[in-house]
Amino acid sequence: MAKRRKVWMYCPPKPPKAKVPDAVKAQVSAEAQELIQKHLKPQHLKPQPKNARFNYLTDIFTKWYQSFFYFCGPYASPHPDAIFPNFETRFARMQYADNGKFNLLYMRHTGQWREIYSDLSMDECLTAIRDESHFLP
Repeated sequence: MAKRRKVWMYCPPKPPKAKVPDAVKAQVSAEAQELIQKHLKPQHLKPQPKNARFNYLTDIFTKWYQSFFYFCGPYASPHPDAIFPNFETRFARMQYADNGKFNLLYMRHTGQWREIYSDLSMDECLTAIRDESHFLP
């Protein structure tokens, strides 16, 4: 069996990611906080269960990382055999595309992000996070 020869190929550089303007960051953060306070927290945050043995959601918050806007949920693990007493999960991600448009992704049970929608406006993304079952904390 003959050996394969190594061949050099041109690999063009990746195009730069769109930088999120500060005005867009501020607007998205404000609208997301309103969504969290009016809809997500009343629906998903329950009082701490008595004699809790299983994980339960303690809060919902958001944070920016580069061009990604995450919706996060910290959980408490009250069971005595829990590895950590608290942990945080990210359940929705808005990725800035360009010109005020976002790609909307959710976290699968496998730990991978899956894109559902692309090129949505901010309002369309927040409506989808509020109404669709993929984006449950």
